[in-house]
Amino acid sequence: MKRLFFSPAVVAALAAALLFGSSTPFAKQLLRDVSPILLAGLLYLGSGIGLGIVRLIRDRGWRMPSMSGREWLWLMLAIGFGGVLGPLALMLGLMTTSAATASLLLNLEAVLTAVIAWVVFRENTDRHVVLGMLAIVAGAVLLAWPRPHENAGLGWGTLLIASACLCWALDNNFTRKVSATDALFLAGLKGTVAGVVNTGIALALGATRPALPAISEAMVVGLLGYGVSLVLFVLALRGLGTARTGAYFSTAPFLGAAIAILLFGDHATFLFWIAAILMAIGVWLHLTERHEHMHKHEAITHTHRHVHDIHHQHTHDFPWDGTEPHTHPHTHEPITHSHPHHPDIHHQHRHD
Repeated sequence: MKRLFFSPAVVAALAAALLFGSSTPFAKQLLRDVSPILLAGLLYLGSGIGLGIVRLIRDRGWRMPSMSGREWLWLMLAIGFGGVLGPLALMLGLMTTSAATASLLLNLEAVLTAVIAWVVFRENTDRHVVLGMLAIVAGAVLLAWPRPHENAGLGWGTLLIASACLCWALDNNFTRKVSATDALFLAGLKGTVAGVVNTGIALALGATRPALPAISEAMVVGLLGYGVSLVLFVLALRGLGTARTGAYFSTAPFLGAAIAILLFGDHATFLFWIAAILMAIGVWLHLTERHEHMHKHEAITHTHRHVHDIHHQHTHDFPWDGTEPHTHPHTHEPITHSHPHHPDIHHQHRHD
């Protein structure tokens, strides 16, 4: 019997999927009063504003995180592709594509995220992880499979939605590059930019401002389903790497469908239960992964919240009261050792 590996990063990834998946049935209820593009803007604004307030309270003021020029470049690319181009391509694609086809195509995000992580950024993988991801994606595809009466035709809308998935896959991989930075800052900035852009597009297209209760509800759903979910997603990226986090996050459609069935009386189809089994198998394969080999850590200097574990045996050049975890710039000396690990921020090495 293989041991299940419920690390904090795994819990964060699944919690992110639960919150994001939960936002879908609640957002669907709001579509009765709010146009789709404006709703997207309000959801993102709720995320950005809400996380900004949380950060102000936590830090007792506004503090800029310590980031290098390269990290700012990665963050700007992530926001540009994931917060601006992705949602815009999706909205344009939805204008000429059925909801069923769009739902199927959105499963491309997990696949493209993993392919880019493995091929471009050389993130390690093995057969266990690949099979797990395929099982989860297969379950998501079954959940979104078009019913006999639904049109699944292809066209320019299909290409645009596929492009949106590519944008989000790039976003996931770019965000991984800055995942050691304050997750609240990253998620809040993304939400603010995406919210302003999508709201601006909606108003430019003549969207009608909904009643205040609908606006408030949308922003609360956005804070939890987009904001807190993204914070957890960044924390998972920090500990699991891009492909594995993307695979866990792909359970969001199933979790959203389950909530729709439990809370809103949606019908559980036969395909739903098959999808549940496939996703359970995929998650189990990921939880039972064991990756261990001799590896070398190169010297690196960065900043993130940490405790003094095996990878953080450094001295301090400032008075320290012994409180952990804490955050400060620190340098990792080169070290070679062997232990079970994920491709986290300290294990981005190549493999022979």
